[in-house]
Order: sequence, then C-alpha cells, then structure tokens
Amino acid sequence: MAGVFYYLTPKYTRVGYAPVQPVPFSHLIHAGQLGLDCRYCHTGVDRANTSGIPAAQTCMNCHSIIKPQSPLLAVVRQSYATGEPVPWVKIHQVPDFVYFNHAAHLNRGVSCVECHGRVDQMVTVRHEKSLSMEFCIDCHRAPQTVVRPAALVTNLGWQHPGGPAGQLRDGTRFVHDWKIKPPQSCSGCHR
Repeated sequence: MAGVFYYLTPKYTRVGYAPVQPVPFSHLIHAGQLGLDCRYCHTGVDRANTSGIPAAQTCMNCHSIIKPQSPLLAVVRQSYATGEPVPWVKIHQVPDFVYFNHAAHLNRGVSCVECHGRVDQMVTVRHEKSLSMEFCIDCHRAPQTVVRPAALVTNLGWQHPGGPAGQLRDGTRFVHDWKIKPPQSCSGCHR
C-alpha cells in the first residue's frame, strides 16, 4: 500500500504532462525568441494569487496584424468574436487543499523558472517540476538558494554571475533585507 501512495505523488503523476492545447501556442517563439515577458500574457500574476490565462484580446493585440488569417488561430478569432474564453487546458495545478499565491513569490524574487522550468524553451509547455509538498518545503527551508533580484523574476535564463556561491551570498542578503520568512508549518499552505 505504501508503494501506491509513493507513486501517486505529483513526481510520478504530473511531471511530463503536456496536454494538447486548442491553439498550438509556442512559448519557445513567444517567450523565447520574441522575448515576451511572462506578465504580458499572464496579467496580474505579480498582483494576484493566480497567474491567469490569456484572453483572446491579449492574443489579438498582435495577431490582428501578424498572421491574422492563420488557420492555427481560428479558435482565438472565434473566442475574440464571441467573447467565449479559449478552452485552454490547465497544466500546472496544485490540489484544492493547497494555498499558493503567485504574487507573494514573484514579489519576493522567486522566478517563474523555479516552478515551471524553462518555459521559454518549450514549444509545448509541459509540467516540468513535481510541485509536490517536498518540492515546496525544500524551497521554503532554503529560499536563499533561489531568490534573485525582483526585476529578474521573468528572465528565465538568468543565472547568478557569481555562480552558486554568489547566489547563496546575495540570496542570503535578499532573505534578510526583504524579510522573507516562508511558512514551514502546515497552516502556511493548507488552509
């Protein structure tokens, strides 16, 4: 029975999950090659609990001019015309009993890459990290290993120029100066 519970963790059930989306949106092109900031499509992620998914209007800001008649964008054009949302398939999802606030993490220098991986290098977004309780607690116990200057949270390719030692030095300073005290008790995330 213990084996069943062990293998039913997100590490085994979610990592690698890459559903087919209604629109073949390439993060490699948009976030990687074009350099769109994550917050352009995921508006409010730095001010809200959730990241939000882009509305057709966001897509049409560019695609009313760029490839406006592409058959790949038919679902977006229909959504824009009718007001019905694009039926995106959610990839990253924590259980209902877990409280997670995107803004709290981004505004304290935790980059999108820490939980979502190098999305800017993915043609099809996949669930890259386990997002298990162990994954979260490891970060909460040692936030200095991941926090970075807040202005760089959406720069997914950034690495500390001083390597791991520089990251630890500056991360420790950020944790102190920004008063970062991630919860480690159950009630911090289970509400």
